[in-house]
Amino acid sequence: MAHTIINSPKAPAPIGPYSQATMANGILYVSGQIPLNQETGELVSSSIEEETHMVMKNLQFILAEAGMNFSNVVKCSIFVKDLNNFGKINETYGSYFSSNPPARETVEVSRLPKDVNVEISCIAVK
Repeated sequence: MAHTIINSPKAPAPIGPYSQATMANGILYVSGQIPLNQETGELVSSSIEEETHMVMKNLQFILAEAGMNFSNVVKCSIFVKDLNNFGKINETYGSYFSSNPPARETVEVSRLPKDVNVEISCIAVK
């Protein structure tokens, strides 16, 4: 099966041996994004809402590079360090899906890359 690597210069470069996204048979698999601002190279950590916005913007940059947007997203996975932040993350995340939100799960984990509080990955279909 042939696949195409998708990378956006607007989203943070991978910090390991993976690609930002891979397209196969019209399905885009986007790697987990953290609240790293590509322009400044700094982590956004002022609030959980701002962290979540930065994560969603990074996903948006990658989707756009593949000619897609959030309306193409069919599945998201949200990883959080503290489920007590679920309400704030959920409200911010939900603002990116005006209708027909995708399937998803939210899982509390003990640690995330660069000790961030939230990481989100998604799957989108053209």
